[in-house]
This record gives sequence, C-alpha cells and structure tokens, in this order.
Amino acid sequence: MTSLITCLLCLALSPHNAPFARADDTYLEEVIERHWQWVLEQYPERRLEYGDRSGNALWTDRSPAAFRSRYEDEGRFVSQLEQIEPATLTADGRLNRAMLLRELRENRSEFEDGLHLIALDMRSGPQHWHSMVDYLPMETEQDHLDWLTRLRNLPEQLAQFQALLAEGLEKERTQAKIVMSRVPTQIQNLLDGDASDSPFFRAFTALPQHLDASQREALQETARQIIDEDIKPAFTELLTFLQERYLPAARAPGIGSLPGGKQVYARLAHHFTTTNMTPDEIHEIGLKEVERIRGEMEAVIGEVGFDGDITAFNTFLRTDPQFYYDSPEALLEGYQAVSKRLDPGLVKLFGKLPRAPYGVRPIPDEEAPDTTTAYYMRPAADGSRPGWYYVNLYQPETRPKFEMEVLSVHESVPGHHLQIALAQELTGLPEFRRNGGFTAFIEGWGLYSERLGYDMGLYTDPYSRYGQLVYDMWRAVRLVVDTGLHYFGWNRQRAIDYFLANAAKTEADIVNEIDRYIGWPGQALAYKIGQLKMLELRSEAEAALRDQFDIRAFHDEMLGAGALPLDVLEERMDAWLARAIAESPQVAPLSSDKAL
Repeated sequence: MTSLITCLLCLALSPHNAPFARADDTYLEEVIERHWQWVLEQYPERRLEYGDRSGNALWTDRSPAAFRSRYEDEGRFVSQLEQIEPATLTADGRLNRAMLLRELRENRSEFEDGLHLIALDMRSGPQHWHSMVDYLPMETEQDHLDWLTRLRNLPEQLAQFQALLAEGLEKERTQAKIVMSRVPTQIQNLLDGDASDSPFFRAFTALPQHLDASQREALQETARQIIDEDIKPAFTELLTFLQERYLPAARAPGIGSLPGGKQVYARLAHHFTTTNMTPDEIHEIGLKEVERIRGEMEAVIGEVGFDGDITAFNTFLRTDPQFYYDSPEALLEGYQAVSKRLDPGLVKLFGKLPRAPYGVRPIPDEEAPDTTTAYYMRPAADGSRPGWYYVNLYQPETRPKFEMEVLSVHESVPGHHLQIALAQELTGLPEFRRNGGFTAFIEGWGLYSERLGYDMGLYTDPYSRYGQLVYDMWRAVRLVVDTGLHYFGWNRQRAIDYFLANAAKTEADIVNEIDRYIGWPGQALAYKIGQLKMLELRSEAEAALRDQFDIRAFHDEMLGAGALPLDVLEERMDAWLARAIAESPQVAPLSSDKAL
C-alpha cells in the first residue's frame, strides 16, 4: 500500500509530470485516483476504513508546514483538473471533475482564510482522541502496540496544535473565548487520577484473552509509563499555554469580530449551503421559517388544551417530570426501543436499503457534558464496523421523551445512517464521492427525513408531533442565530434568549447548541437550507406527477449519486422528473418557467 501511494504521489506532484493535452475520462480518473491516494497518505487515520491498518500507528501531520504543503499540493491537483476540457468528458466525468475541483478550491480558501489556525474547540481536538479506541480494532497484540505508538507520539501532536494556535494569535485567527473556556477543564480531567484511570488507558483494561499474562502486563505497564511520562506533561504544557496565553487573547463569540471576519463568514455560508445566498438572505429565511413553524406549534398547543401561550407551554415541557426519564439507563433503553420501531416503515419509502447495520451507543462520559444531544458515526467503508447512533445520557432530566422519535429518525434511519451507508455502497463512483459529500445534502437529508416520520407511523400523539416541530424550529432558529452571531454582531446571551423564546429544548441543550455554533461558524446553516431544497423538489414532483408520483423512486434517485451540492441535486432531480413525465403518458407536461 505504502509503495503504491508513494509511486502515485510522485506521478501526481512531480514538476516534471505536468498535465498533458489529452483530456478524457481515463485521464480524469487517473488524476482522481492519484488525489485519493494522496488523501490516504496525508490522513493515515482514514486507511482503516478500507481494511488497511498501515496507518494505525500514525497521526495526521498537523504542523503549520504540513498545512502549507497540503495547500500547495491541492493547488497542483487544481491545475491538473483545470487543464481537462469538460466538453471531452462524459456527463459522469464532468460531474466528478466539477465536484473535486469544488472541494479542492474550498479547502484552499479555508487555508487562505487562516481557519486551520483555529485548531481545536470544546467538541474537537486532541483532548478527545482517547475516544478513537471505540472504533479501532483492538483484537491483537499488534493493535495495542500501534495504539501505544500513537500515544507515544501524542506529545508531538499536542505541540503541533499549540504551534497552530500560537500562529493564530499572531494572525488574529482565534477561537471564541466562551468556547475555549471549556477546554482547560477537559484537559484537567485527563490529568487527574492515576494513569490507569486515564481514558487513554481504556484500551488496556480488557485485553484479548489469547495474550498471555506477561504480554498483558507488559502492554499495561508501557501504557502507564507513556501516560505518566509523556502524555500528562504534554497536556500540562498545552493547558498552561491555553490559560496563560490563548484564553486572554481569544475573541468575542462571532467570527465577524476578526479582521475580514464578515467576508470569511460569507464564504463559509456559501461552503456549507452550496448556494450563493448571502448571510442577509439566510437570516430572512430563518425568520420566516420561525414564524411559520410557530403557527403550527400553537395549533398543537390548542389541540392539547393547554391554558397559556407558547412560552408557558415550552416551560411546562422543560419542567414537568412526566416528559423525562429518571436515569441514564432508562433513557438508553428508551432510545433503543424507538430505534427498533423504525426499520419496518422504510420499505414504503425506499426501493433500495443499505446492507450495513447500525446500533445505539451512549456518548462517552468524558464528552457528554460539552456536546450535543446525539451524533452519528458512519460505518467503516470495508464493512468491518457498523454505523453507530450515539445518544447523550448526561443529565437525563434534560432529555425529553417527546424528542426521541424525531432525533432517532434524523441520526439513524431514514436519516444519516440510511443515506451515508447507501452512498458507501454505491458502485461506479470515485471514492471521494462515496465517502465524502456536502454538508447541505447530508444534514439537509437528516432534517428532511424527520418529516418522513409521519409516513412511517411515528408522531402519533400530539407531544411527539410537537417534538417534530421543536426540531424543525431548532433548525430554523439556527439560521437566525448563526448569522446573528457571526455576521450581525449578536452577543451570546441574545442568541440563547432567541432560542429559548422559540424552541422547547432545555436550557442546557440550548447553551451547548449556541456554543457549538460559535465554535463552528456556518455549519448550522446547512440543515434547514438543504431540507427546504429537498422539500421544494418533492413538492414539484408531486405536483407534476400527481397520482403517478412514486415516493420510493423519488428517494432512490435523490440518494443514488451520493451527497451532492444542492445545485447539482436540483439538476439531477429535474432530469429525473422530465423522464418520469415522458414515461407517463397520462401526465400532462408541466406548464412552468422551470425547464425540466
């Protein structure tokens, strides 16, 4: 594997290997493959997804020099792709070229904007890397030796993160203080206790039975030594840097407070929505969606006969014990029970379902206080690991029962697991499309899927229906508060107050959500913008085909090319609709300004 990567990299990046005049799918495929092998060389953690353990002892190089080198490499790939004439390619070739170019150009813009210098936050960074053992194979002595090698080299990684953050201080590219203020506690938790108590030691607590006692003892002793002598001192140094240098200089919540920050945010909005909408336009869409959904919520409040306005009803939902489990164990069992009810409803909505299974797991205790309600981890591309739907069991009194159905639909099926696993199982697509994609599609599909719960027989009581509306409102609120924070200069409390006034999520959840948006500018815009486009496409198809509309065929087409930019998705679905109309003589052609 390594020799193949090295050979392909030499071909791809050598100055003596300039792109030549031939421009057809064969040459394009060579460039795409060279790029993919470069990706696996640069990001060794990804190799495991393909059954290749050669990267299991390695970390991605995160030094400032490595980021500069990757920027230059990507520029060379851009040049090669630009010299291919699209007219000489097949339709699939043109799409592959355009999508890879888009990805590479946006990566380079991110580097030019200095966003790589905002290197960690409360939800991501090396303080969470102990959780890698949840998806690493820990079956052999070599697997554990590889993890030891990574642990031994972790101090170098921490130094690289510190160098990026230090350069960010110099270039005024810093993370928000409110987000970074949680990181010292996370690091301190890694320093407390004995080495055997460290989450980095977890891989050595239940070693494979085929190892003899001396092997197990040697692995455990080495792990303790590395944690005590290497990892703890390195984290202590990073902690001191954060407390003494970084936090005092960290910025206000919005990225717009940085030099050129509003322009950076506008580019991030374009990146995450795959549209040309401005932050002003997105903000207005959010306000209109909040008003629309609020009307639907008030109708449900009237249905249950509650005496009070929406604010009082939301307070009732946040505080009445009937809506909450009283223990983490009961909450987990509740999520598992909901998940078992989802699969039977899928056959009515999809002609093709993924082969990869998924399961439900609790978010690790070390992460739970500072992260969101749930998240999804995709399966390994080689089928060696299922998908995982992670649920937050921290403070079960803040995790309402009425949101469990809608959350499960979003994170598992027909949401993230169904879409991502199907994409991985597609044939005829380059790897960067099967295992990559665009956030507006991926998260837009997750939010679109929440509406499909009605088709699956969910949301049968008014509180569950209100829960679906709460989640729809949550994503509409995101458009308002994300643009508010990063573009219009809102402070954190204003964003929290707006969220509290319009959604029934608990205050603990809302604070974590707002801090997530502060730390990840623009990402929160993808959900609602993607969902609205998908709903628009479905509405157009239903109106055109009337009783000939086949929801299974519509969904199979929408998911049949991986996660696409929204403009590309619209072209694809317009072409499908034109074919469906042509194949249905009883359906009159559409009278519309929109070409199909």
